[in-house]
Amino acid sequence: MMNTHKYFESLIESHGAGKPQGIPSVCSAHPLVIQAAMEEALLHDVPVLIEATANQVNQDGGYTGMAPADFRDFVYAVAESCGFPHGRIMLGGDHLGPHPWRRLSAEKAMQKASELVKSYVLAGFSKIHLDTSMHLGDDELGAALKDEMIAQRSVQLCGAAEREAESFGENRPVYVVGSEVPPPGGPAAGEEEIHPTSRSAFLSAYGAYERAFEQAGLQDAFSRIVAFVVQPGVEFTGDRVFEYSREAAGDLCSALKMVERPIVFEGHSTDYQTSHALSQLVEDGIGILKVGPGLTFALREGLVALEAIEAELLCGSEKAKNGFSDALEQAMLQEDKDWRAYYRGDDRSLYLQRRYSYYDRARYYLGKPPVKASIEALLNNLEQTDLPEQMLSQYLPLAYRKLRAGEIKAEPREILLAHIRAVLANYHAAAKAEKSFFTG
Repeated sequence: MMNTHKYFESLIESHGAGKPQGIPSVCSAHPLVIQAAMEEALLHDVPVLIEATANQVNQDGGYTGMAPADFRDFVYAVAESCGFPHGRIMLGGDHLGPHPWRRLSAEKAMQKASELVKSYVLAGFSKIHLDTSMHLGDDELGAALKDEMIAQRSVQLCGAAEREAESFGENRPVYVVGSEVPPPGGPAAGEEEIHPTSRSAFLSAYGAYERAFEQAGLQDAFSRIVAFVVQPGVEFTGDRVFEYSREAAGDLCSALKMVERPIVFEGHSTDYQTSHALSQLVEDGIGILKVGPGLTFALREGLVALEAIEAELLCGSEKAKNGFSDALEQAMLQEDKDWRAYYRGDDRSLYLQRRYSYYDRARYYLGKPPVKASIEALLNNLEQTDLPEQMLSQYLPLAYRKLRAGEIKAEPREILLAHIRAVLANYHAAAKAEKSFFTG
């Protein structure tokens, strides 16, 4: 079993030594995305960090229908299928807090959140992001939650986690805290401008957590806080990516040297950032790079491209009917709760957003039985057909280059995984993790 605490201690030390390294945090429950993450990590001979959010996976099943132990077993099953060592897997819980039950009273919502955190720790998740930044049912509306309230609620959850982990010894979980976090699933439509967290806001929040942990007698847990979530100025809307600006984030990043205990920042919503921007983020102290929608966006992109190849190769065949795109569109129209708040406009605009939006709300539908069946049918059809490499050049040029280099075979699943891995390759290039960086 990998020692997550020692791993992050080494990562943090690399920043102090002037040779900053990082790690991509893959936030997805799709098996092909997880497999792609593992295959790319194998290539670089580094660990993989897979995270589940409180909305995806919780004691009530979440939108995936999985409890934490189910998700753990699911990830391990993917690892078995692609030969990835269990000892190199770190499981993380993202946005663990009362968000799924935020409409309940604070007391009841926090009780549910405590159960949530306990279930993650007992299932072996070793990186715990405590997120209590949202208003609860009886909080005062319109008033921003104070740092002290957010910190106290996080400490309540940390206490529940620590009680479950008392017998874990040196394998007790590490923690990530911070109050300037986007909501699970990303912000709704309407974001026009993104500002980095100010230095004073970070230092104020850090101080609130430090005091709250000390007052609760949780100094040892505080020593295992490895990262603080801030907004470094990266985000995306349906049709726009807010690129990282080193100049704009400079004041914030310099504040890392002002806290007594060495930590790194955790950057959320780094999806769609350029390779150059990702490298700068790591160099500037954002050692954990969260990515999720950008990977399922690539998955959908690859499936649509393979569907286009299928349509040409099997023109007129019954096999090519009722394909992936139609199944996905029908699923999204039949149940719109997971995309309606994010997309705006007339029918044509909504159609294009459902297909191509950076928000990638389509990811919530990829596991629906009809959509899942259409994906399997597509891949099975192409497995029985010779895929001309020149068509791959037309529709999936990134995978085409890997095929020509002899890195993959002309098989639909390998092609699809290669397209997803092209995104992950940018993260590993930015992370600059050395092969000797960990033991496991």
